[in-house]
Parts: sequence; structure tokens; C-alpha cells
Amino acid sequence: MIHGNVIMVGFRYFIRNKALILGLNGWIRNIDNKVEAVFEGPQEKLNKILEYCEDGPITSKVNKVDVTYEKNENLKGFEIKGEII
Repeated sequence: MIHGNVIMVGFRYFIRNKALILGLNGWIRNIDNKVEAVFEGPQEKLNKILEYCEDGPITSKVNKVDVTYEKNENLKGFEIKGEII
């Protein structure tokens, strides 16, 4: 869970693009005033995406990132959940 000024600042798109570049699978969504994300991939790439989550795009202000490790769900691709297209 990513806390701070992370809504309406392009945070989900920034992280989705970084995850795709890194070849990670998963998803990201807004939940209340926070952003929730799930990533699957090699540990070194997970470490890198967590760095991106801590920094965020220049338009955001991240206060805290909560990390929980869980069993892989064998996700494919990376999506922004809750998008209306």
C-alpha cells in the first residue's frame, strides 16, 4: 500500500510503465486515498519497483510504502484496475 499524495497525479500510470519495462506482472489500483499494487517477478526487479514506488513521479509525494510478501498468483501482464475505458 502506497500512502501520501498519490491520487490524481499519474502515480498508477508511472508505476505501470516501470513495471512493464522491468517485465513484472501484476496490477495497481486506487483504494481510498492510497494506491494498492501487486507485483510478481524476480526479487531484484521487485526491489527496483519498490524504489520507484517510494519515489513516485515528480507530481506525487509518497509518505510511506507498506510491503507484504504473499504467494504468487501467476499473474500475466500488468493492469490498472478500476479503469473505465
